[in-house]
Amino acid sequence: MVTVYRAHGLRIVVFVDDHEPAHVHVFGDGEAKINLAGCEGDPELIFAIGMTRAETRRAMGVVKEQQAYLLKRWSEIHG
Repeated sequence: MVTVYRAHGLRIVVFVDDHEPAHVHVFGDGEAKINLAGCEGDPELIFAIGMTRAETRRAMGVVKEQQAYLLKRWSEIHG
């Protein structure tokens, strides 16, 4: 597990032994899994467990804002 970004009390990680499609796990009070490029090319929420709606929105906002950087980090880690 590699922490690739931190913001607003959230920690965004990429698991080294994870699978495609490119996605991140976001940890705050709970956890969210977010695909970095959904059907329309925007980040897509897969699940959120233990997060409030506000924290989930914050996680989605950070991932959308940092999408290009996070995709680059995914590629660096997974080749």
